[in-house]
Amino acid sequence: MLETAEAVVSSTASRGSRLAGPWLALVAWALSACSFSHPEPKSQALLLMSKGQTNQAAQVLLAFLKEHSTAVPERRLLARVYASEGQLGLAQAQIEILGRELGPNSPIPFVELGSALELAHRFDEALEQYDRAAAIAPSDPLGPLTGGLRSARWGELDLAEPRLAEAARRDPKDASTWHALGLVRAKLGNLAGAEQAYQFGLSADPQALENHIGLATLALLEDKPADALKHYDAVVAARPSFADAELGRSFSLLKLGRVSDAEAALDRAERLGANRRAVQAQRAQLSELRTPADSRAKAQ
Repeated sequence: MLETAEAVVSSTASRGSRLAGPWLALVAWALSACSFSHPEPKSQALLLMSKGQTNQAAQVLLAFLKEHSTAVPERRLLARVYASEGQLGLAQAQIEILGRELGPNSPIPFVELGSALELAHRFDEALEQYDRAAAIAPSDPLGPLTGGLRSARWGELDLAEPRLAEAARRDPKDASTWHALGLVRAKLGNLAGAEQAYQFGLSADPQALENHIGLATLALLEDKPADALKHYDAVVAARPSFADAELGRSFSLLKLGRVSDAEAALDRAERLGANRRAVQAQRAQLSELRTPADSRAKAQ
């Protein structure tokens, strides 16, 4: 989960790239919805989709739905399969069935229609559907969260921020939503707001390491390496093999002038497979900071 929200906000912001959002969401949603330990229709369909066999995937789901007409996850997936192939009419037909099955107060059909419209490059209309999902179910975070994450992926950060803030208000225990909100606020230059979001994320889940990383990044931006080190230490304690966290520790220690400790952290980061250029850049900084006495001790 450490990289997921970062990728959402950092991905290219061009309108042509928007198509990646719903396609990745299709894969992520289907993966979370199914277990590959059994040959369930959802997992079969996803496997066929991964091979480019969308027609066969649709047939598997249609056959299942013929016998299980009220199965919501399979019908949602079928709508997304059709939408991914540009068959918007067929996708909408499945979404209409979902609406009848789930009732007028469910946000799910509106979210699915938004995803279908997004795949058809009708982005403004898609966002309208996500907002309708938010309005139709005023206590459910699904609508504002989907609209916020999609807007962030498109690079529309000013549209993403209020939607993610609303999603966090509706579900304050979701640490990943707070993290996404923190990233968006940081990108907008609202560092105080970003820090508040990350802190709320840690309060919601002290094990939400992505919020520690967000706070460490902010601390470095504000030239507070001791605070950054505290958060990187927390990440390394939980995930000792996370190379980027060791790299962050090394950089923080360098900023604090703790050369030997920084070098030890950098060595660990390199062994764990940290980015080679980043390692080399920090080694160059180490060489500049090391005193002649340090260099002689290192050579002995």
